[in-house]
Amino acid sequence: MLNARPNAEQPGTYHPRTAAAIRLACRRGEVTGSTAGLAPGYVQANLVVLPRQWAAEFLGFCALNPRPCPLIGMSEAGKTALPTLGSDIDIRSDLPRYCVWRDGRVETELFDISALWRPDLVAFLLGCSYSFEEALTDAGVPLRHVETGVRVPMYRTNIPCVPSGPFTGHMVVSMRPLEPRQAIRAIQITTRFPAVHGAPIHIGHPQMIGIKDVARPDYGDAVAITPDELPVFWPCGVTPQAVFEEIRLPFAITHAPGCMLVTDLRNQDLATL
Repeated sequence: MLNARPNAEQPGTYHPRTAAAIRLACRRGEVTGSTAGLAPGYVQANLVVLPRQWAAEFLGFCALNPRPCPLIGMSEAGKTALPTLGSDIDIRSDLPRYCVWRDGRVETELFDISALWRPDLVAFLLGCSYSFEEALTDAGVPLRHVETGVRVPMYRTNIPCVPSGPFTGHMVVSMRPLEPRQAIRAIQITTRFPAVHGAPIHIGHPQMIGIKDVARPDYGDAVAITPDELPVFWPCGVTPQAVFEEIRLPFAITHAPGCMLVTDLRNQDLATL
């Protein structure tokens, strides 16, 4: 059950222009849904919060699996600020909503996790494909989920992650349908963004990576694929959530799908030459 936030509006109705304004709006309960399209140009991040006893091994998991888990920030145990990612960040309240995991399942969603915060908790922030989507849009590459106002479709795969301690499982991917010429351009563009998943990991033939029905995503929303389009798959920051489910992790907190932390970093600063 969601804890109450005063002044909560419907998702997508509040559009402050800066990252700091988005975070303050989340803290006040004025943004409660997807952050897609909010504060254009600013890096958004996936969140994972774990007890310190698993922090070193999860850090290792990110290092061993940089495509789905590109680490862009990490807190000290018990600290709620992330000064390398932005001023005045409070990781307990500055996302629209959070998922609380127990024994590999989402027990509840919350607008604010202050009541659950403990001195041993460590926050990890992972790069998000929203950053390279801005570059794709600027280059004229169409994004069906953006055009139709839904969340990007995401799928569990048979692609194994490299284990680290208790963390073992399979990669999650996000999908965008593109014409072949658009797919080539997307590869060229997203290769320049390794800090936010980089180039696609697979194109076409979803069954080859364990996806039985591309019309039924495991996370996000389905989008249409026309006969002249190919499904193009990128590594996805929801991978840790699938791993937690596979290993039945006793406790974790993550962002709710689509509800990211908006940082003060700029997307253009993540691009390589």
